[in-house]
Order: sequence, then C-alpha cells, then structure tokens
Amino acid sequence: MSKNIIVLSGSPRKGGSTDKLAAAFINGAESTGKNVMQYRVADMSRRGCTGCAYCFQEKGKCAIKDDMTEILESIQKADVIVFASPVYFASVSGQLKLALDRTTALTGVKMSEKQAVLLMTCMSKESAEPAIAMYKVTLPFKKWNDAGVIIASGLNGQNSIDGFDELEQARKLGQEI
Repeated sequence: MSKNIIVLSGSPRKGGSTDKLAAAFINGAESTGKNVMQYRVADMSRRGCTGCAYCFQEKGKCAIKDDMTEILESIQKADVIVFASPVYFASVSGQLKLALDRTTALTGVKMSEKQAVLLMTCMSKESAEPAIAMYKVTLPFKKWNDAGVIIASGLNGQNSIDGFDELEQARKLGQEI
C-alpha cells in the first residue's frame, strides 16, 4: 500500500525557494509511487483558532468551517505530514502557524502513526532555530515521529535556491520516506 503524504506549504510567494524545496520533496515522493497532496495554506481561506474548545467535545472537528476542514481530514488519513515554510521573524510563516494552531482540533483523535518533515528556507541557520524548536516540541504532543529536517540557508527572497544541495536532499528524503 502506498504512503499518503500531505504537504502544508506556508510560503505566500508562489514559485519561490520554499515552493521549489517542497516541489523537490514531492517529486522524490511521487517518483516512488507515493500519493502526495499539497496545500498552499497562504492561498486558502482559514481563520485562527478561537480557543472555543469545541474540538475537545467533538474530537477531530472544528467549530470554524473553512478550508482547514479539508486539511484536518487529510491529516487524519496521512502517513506523513510535511511542513514547508520560509523563516519569518524566527518562526514559520504566519500562514503556516495559523494552520498548525488549528490542528489542535485533532487532539485526542486516535490516528495511525505518522511521520513529520520540516522543510525551511532562511537567511541563516541561526534564524531557523526557534522554528525548529517549535517543530520538535510539537511532535511528541501530536504523537508524530520526526522523519527529517532540511534547512536551506543563505536565502533572502532576492536570490534563488536553484543549485542548492538541499533540493537534492529533499528529493531523496521524498523517495526514502
């Protein structure tokens, strides 16, 4: 049976370095027969978590009805969840953070074991450290297993990731996962 992978891409810049890094991972995964669904969360209609606790009563369901409903359903069915984001102010993009907050609705939902991957682009590896820490703290809370972290540094929105070794690393990780 083929693995189901979802990619939550948090970059608002279509075709930028984060999209290219995610595309390399997706290309590798699809080349070995895995099913991949990508969500560009920056292009979707979604609101922030309101802390209403509806999800604690209705396991896996959120009171807010927007595009996150589909993402929450996909996460429950996925074997692998990939988070792709540029580093903005020492964290993942606000678009991705908003989506991550909404996964609170899955707290307490029995799911199959899942792997998680973090793909990030940034100016310096040091600027990515807080986002990596957030990812690592999230994994045990969600009961997800870390399958890899790829950080492409030296990028600032003006230059391209083209030619970076991290593209090949992402493609290989997609194949191997």
